[in-house]
Amino acid sequence: MTSSFAGHIAGLGTASGTRIVVGMWDASPYGTFADVMLEQPSGHRILIAPRQEIADFVASTYAFDEIRIEPVSVTHGAEWSVHTRSLQVRFTPGKRLWVSPLLALVPAVLRRTASWARVCNPIASRLMPGVQTYGSAGGGRTEWYAATGVRRLSCARATWEGDELGDLAQVTPPVRFGFASSPAQPTLTALTSYVREAVA
Repeated sequence: MTSSFAGHIAGLGTASGTRIVVGMWDASPYGTFADVMLEQPSGHRILIAPRQEIADFVASTYAFDEIRIEPVSVTHGAEWSVHTRSLQVRFTPGKRLWVSPLLALVPAVLRRTASWARVCNPIASRLMPGVQTYGSAGGGRTEWYAATGVRRLSCARATWEGDELGDLAQVTPPVRFGFASSPAQPTLTALTSYVREAVA
């Protein structure tokens, strides 16, 4: 069985060294929801999920040192904002990256296949450091990404437990939640993530 999660992922770094990845899912087996993965300068990895069932699924797919169950709200327009009890993030999407028109040329029937993601994986990792399109989702499962557009972030501000995290910065060093990092350049990516269960 294969599960799909359609929406956006925002990845950004901050001057303090904290890196943040936000998944905002419009359609998924869990309905509409958002979750946050955060890695502190010390390497401490935190998941913020709105419900325990979502936390259980994400934690079975990626690796964390701490899990928090908190409401995660998202609003978007010219500026996007993400709010939880611990974290507040605001960011502004800018111009589309050069790769976006190329992604739009891929037929949907091909783009959503694991075979296509496997073929694209070495190319994506060279063109956008940190990016992988195909890999392990833990427990014998496989995950792959089908992106349809990528926009750079022009500015962002974030606070963690009330403390300012500083200006927008690159996602370096790469985050260590799973088989892939967010691109080094802060971005907002429209995509569908697929997770295929292990074959018994």
